[in-house]
Amino acid sequence: MIHIPPCQQPGPISKTGSQFTGQAFPYLTLPATDGVTINTVSFTPGARTYWHSHDQGQILQVVAGRGCVQSEGGDCHELRVGDTVWTPPGERHWHGAAPDSYLTHVAISLGTTHWAEELDELGYQAAVDALRDAGVLDA
Repeated sequence: MIHIPPCQQPGPISKTGSQFTGQAFPYLTLPATDGVTINTVSFTPGARTYWHSHDQGQILQVVAGRGCVQSEGGDCHELRVGDTVWTPPGERHWHGAAPDSYLTHVAISLGTTHWAEELDELGYQAAVDALRDAGVLDA
């Protein structure tokens, strides 16, 4: 068993390379331990991850704000406080804040994370527009 009180958590981290568009503030809660890494990430409005996947999947738990998540080739889904998302192993996806809201989520990543290309502004806007057209996000 490993017990890490808040005063001993690694805290704010700087990720190698560019893995976010916009401002995101990752806080390392549990460094890689037995293939599990836990980060609490806060995103400013419109900020988001690059496309990525995880060897053994990822669990997101939304703790504040509103956001979006989308798997490659799938529909974009709105994220709200209390939502939990399971992304299966190897599934390319991105997640981040709605254009008009901050978002904070806890990301439990299983295995290695494989970062890919940026979700460009056109791709992000198309995902957000689809949510608006469906009546999910405010216009």
